[in-house]
Amino acid sequence: MPITPEAAQPAAVSQAPHPARPLRIATVQAEVVAGDIAANVAEAAALIREAAAGGARLVLFTEKFLSGYEPELITSDPVKYAVQPGDPRLAPIAEACRETGAAAVVGAACRTDEDELRISALVFGPDGTLVTRYDKQFLFKSEQAYYRPGTTGCTVELDGWRLGLGICYDSGFPEHARAAALDGCHAYLVGALFSVGHGHHESRIWFPARAFDNTVYALLANHIGTTGAWRTCGASAVWGPDGRLIAEASADRREVVLVDLDPQVLRAARESETLLADFAAYGAAPAAPRARHVLG
Repeated sequence: MPITPEAAQPAAVSQAPHPARPLRIATVQAEVVAGDIAANVAEAAALIREAAAGGARLVLFTEKFLSGYEPELITSDPVKYAVQPGDPRLAPIAEACRETGAAAVVGAACRTDEDELRISALVFGPDGTLVTRYDKQFLFKSEQAYYRPGTTGCTVELDGWRLGLGICYDSGFPEHARAAALDGCHAYLVGALFSVGHGHHESRIWFPARAFDNTVYALLANHIGTTGAWRTCGASAVWGPDGRLIAEASADRREVVLVDLDPQVLRAARESETLLADFAAYGAAPAAPRARHVLG
């Protein structure tokens, strides 16, 4: 069954209430096997179970976790190396979510009904349902020959928390995270591929800036090892709504990083730093359409 947004209207500034209780999220990193959907799905299911055993209600994965980055390989046989909603190969992920009651945001190359390729984040609810697919809106220059950009932002709701989704290069554009914040998001979740050197440098500028400018939690899941000829830098991390680093993984090890998003910390940051409220007070609103989905 094709997944369609609940709405495709320009978003208005949303004054979402603060969540009532903390939300534990896991950002995970593990080395992927190039083009081996079955192996990477199995690893994803194992990571969901591991994170859920630590109390995670949602697990965030890297960009194109299910295939590796691998643009040439994916386009050589999209049926084999990309996925679609309803793809039976995704069943172990759905089962892990259903078994544990944890939601998951899993990076994948996806084929649309129009046979276009997208860089996507697949959102599984705590009951294992594939709730929606967010497509990367800002494609890196080397991706534009292979993929089509998404046209709709995405907010998901879980336990009273609004979570805005992004994929890698999206996070380099302040407008992308700002659109999520103006939709009432309390956190900005990004699966990515950042490489050693300049990529690591970019991530350490962009993510604290996105967090601080919008007084949101910012979460990054990054690759480890080599994928698609990129030597990646790991260091999946979480920044608080004051822009300060809360937790960080290693550069090269498989890790599950668990962090509690705290409504009291969020409230204090927004009372101290009023950028978002002041911006909204001037009547600012994102121009792009945005969909919102409840995970359960």
